[in-house]
Amino acid sequence: MMSDMSDDESIGDTVSALGRLTPVLALATLIAAFGSSFQYGYNVAAINSPAELMKAFYNETYYDRIGEYMSEFSLTLLWSVSVSMFPFGGFLGSLMVGPLVNKLGRKGTLLFNNIFSIVPAILMGCSKVARSYEMIIVARVLVGICAGLSSNVVPMYLGELAPKNLRGALGVVPQLFITVGILVAQIFGLRNVLANEEGWPILLGVTGIPAVLQLLFLPFFPESPRYLLIQKKDEVTAKKALRRLRGWDDVDAETEEIREEDKAEKAAGFISVLKLLRMRSLRWQVISIVVLMAGQQLSGVNAIYYYADQIYLSAGVRTQDVQYVTAGTGAVNVLMTICAVFVVELLGRRVLLLLGFSICFTACCVLTAALALQDTISWMPYVSIACVICYVIGHALGPSPIPALLITEIFLQSSRPSAYMVGGSVHWLSNFTVGLIFPFIQVGLGAYSFIIFAMICLLTTIYTFLIVPETKSKTFIEINQIFTKKNKVSEMYPEKQELKDFPPSLAGQ
Repeated sequence: MMSDMSDDESIGDTVSALGRLTPVLALATLIAAFGSSFQYGYNVAAINSPAELMKAFYNETYYDRIGEYMSEFSLTLLWSVSVSMFPFGGFLGSLMVGPLVNKLGRKGTLLFNNIFSIVPAILMGCSKVARSYEMIIVARVLVGICAGLSSNVVPMYLGELAPKNLRGALGVVPQLFITVGILVAQIFGLRNVLANEEGWPILLGVTGIPAVLQLLFLPFFPESPRYLLIQKKDEVTAKKALRRLRGWDDVDAETEEIREEDKAEKAAGFISVLKLLRMRSLRWQVISIVVLMAGQQLSGVNAIYYYADQIYLSAGVRTQDVQYVTAGTGAVNVLMTICAVFVVELLGRRVLLLLGFSICFTACCVLTAALALQDTISWMPYVSIACVICYVIGHALGPSPIPALLITEIFLQSSRPSAYMVGGSVHWLSNFTVGLIFPFIQVGLGAYSFIIFAMICLLTTIYTFLIVPETKSKTFIEINQIFTKKNKVSEMYPEKQELKDFPPSLAGQ
């Protein structure tokens, strides 16, 4: 027993010593995130700037076919469909994650996913020439599927490539590229760049370029060693991948750690979504992911962006300059996510979640008061602007990047794909719901709509404080042990446990 423990400690020491950012690991991270996550961010924001131009195109096209213009209601409905098809596609993409990552592997899925970017880029780019708004709507569904897959598969791929001491930093990189995508779309979407009569089809079609680059370069990088060893049983290729990622030959210790995980969950086999939801040993992990993913989307981030333009206008920003201020907010988002990349391994995941949601809660409360009083107190609009910026900072630190990273960390190999399907579905359905319902809430409650978002931020903060453990610098097995205690499962329920036949040396830790 003692020798087992000392062996394991030496394994842990060696594995943590392996944790450096090699060129192969850095480039694999950049290519996966730029080729996939960047497009998610880009397509979220690209459709905002040319909205009026595109509505005019819809109306002109309809007139050319029918001989009359659309009613205001029909045009609004058609536009709402165009916008909301993106999160709907995202939901469909999330449902495809499990089958694809198990069949094609993590890298294979990312390569396959480029179909859902290149095809819609061509459709959107050619829609004006073809005089077809249907092409845009179909393209929005396809590009949504692309985002739904990439928002789940990129964090999974990078989380499995990274050594444990870099897992947090690399896990935040996809979110960084999402914010970079949003910023690039905001810059390209300036009226004097591409948000004009001739430029908007190009603005929408640019999304295909990162996909082409990923198709060219990602094949030269390794597949997830965990996938190769645990699911493909291909030890030779797994070790070769690990050697390339770590930059030296002695990868036996890390291979052993992956094998321990494999042994520990041997009995579970592949865990489907239904099985995942029923397993007592995974109860708190699943609840945590649902709460954090819903909290991320329902905390008002979309509403803040929606409201931002009106807030800037009321503070005296000229109409033609609002677009630059919005791009400035996008830049703040990028800068704070860069901070999160460096801070996540220092402060830990739990602290960033608590800090981020608390800042968002405070910003929503103050913003409600500021919006209610902006007509009576002259300097209140400036408080509103400060609230928007504080909110963006808070969200970029924790609620945006951490939930997807946590899915990789709190689930083991057999349940991870299904966990991403659950988390992804909650993410996209919440996104879709906010997009659909928020305009009505805004009409009904006006400035007071942010009270709802403040309450969601507060509840998510309380849940995180009470339930979510710190996962920084722990192996997947150690994290699973923390939840095994929370779920109050023991060896009495071997068939229900994800960690069956737990290695005694690790169980004793």
